This record gives sequence, C-alpha cells and structure tokens, in this order.
Amino acid sequence: MTHFNDLQEKRRSIYALSKEIEKTDDELFQLVKTAIKNTPSAFNSQSVQAVVLTGDAHDKLWDMTLNELAKVSSSEEAFEQTTQKIKGAFQSGYGTVLYFTDQKIVQGLKEQAPLYADNFDDWAEEAVGISLYAVWLALAEAGIGASLQHYNPLIDEAVKQEFHIPENWVLRGEMPFGAIKAPAAEKTYTDDDARFKHFK
Repeated sequence: MTHFNDLQEKRRSIYALSKEIEKTDDELFQLVKTAIKNTPSAFNSQSVQAVVLTGDAHDKLWDMTLNELAKVSSSEEAFEQTTQKIKGAFQSGYGTVLYFTDQKIVQGLKEQAPLYADNFDDWAEEAVGISLYAVWLALAEAGIGASLQHYNPLIDEAVKQEFHIPENWVLRGEMPFGAIKAPAAEKTYTDDDARFKHFK
C-alpha cells in the first residue's frame, strides 16, 4: 500500500481533541497555506480562502457559535447537549480552520466565461472540498486530529464582524483541530459492488 493510501486511512474525524500539540502557530499556518495553495480549482480560480484561528481567537469562535445556537435551540436540555459537544469536541482543540469561497471570483468567472456560468458555483464547492481534504490529510500526516463542521450560515455574520472577513467571502465550513486524545471508532464500508463499476 502506498504512503498516500496509508495517509487516507489515517485521516479520520477526531472528536477527542486537546491543545497539547508540538507545532507552533506559524508552522500550522504554513501547513494550511501550503496545502491549499497546491490544490486544483476550475480555471485556476483559487476561489478558496482560509482563516486559521488559534489561542483566544479559536476559543472565541466557539463561544460565538454557542451564543448563536442559544438563540435557536429547541430547549434547555438540547442546548446543554450542544454545549457539551462544542466544548468537548471542538473548543477543546488547539485551533480551527475556517474555509471560505470568494464569491467575487466566482461571479467574475461567470462573466468571463458565460458558457460555463451555471457550473461555477458547483466547481467552487469542489474546490472547497479538495482544499479542506488536503489540509485534513496534512494535519493527519503531522499527527494532528481534526473534524469538519458546518455551523454556517448560522455564524456567518458574527464571524465576519469578529474577524474582519471581507463581505465577498462566504463561509463554507469549520475544521477544529488539535492533539488526539482518543482515536476514531473503526470505520465501516459500504459493499464495493454497491458503489463501484468497472467496464472494459
């Protein structure tokens, strides 16, 4: 088995995170930048933008998320369960990567290549997926656990105001990361015959 396949198996959704990691903030920032810069995007649009939060900024993000969730929670019991999840699986980590799509770039592509205009939103989503997967693999290679969350669009406005995000950047996902306190459960797979076909 190749190193890449080994790495794919190593990359899992890790929810038992802590703040005790060996890399510096600058090293983590460089890891994220390098992974995203080398990912493909339609027309080389580079529409994916990222913000790395560590320290107080990371903690503040999840406090803000809880504040927004409190406004829409169905009950006190439900909110308490959500609070435990946020604090125990996300805020307990070392940092968070925020992924954005620059809609100004996407709109510009629609105007430049109208023949493909209906496809650019889908292609931008593909670019986000490729980018976050690349970062996830890079974190896994470094022995750092992560998961992918989607509290957008609930937290969009609070994030924009707090971290001075450009108006044309649209939040597409949040990736808390940190030291791995406990591994993920064993992964199960759908039967190959139900997913894959090969014609010769």
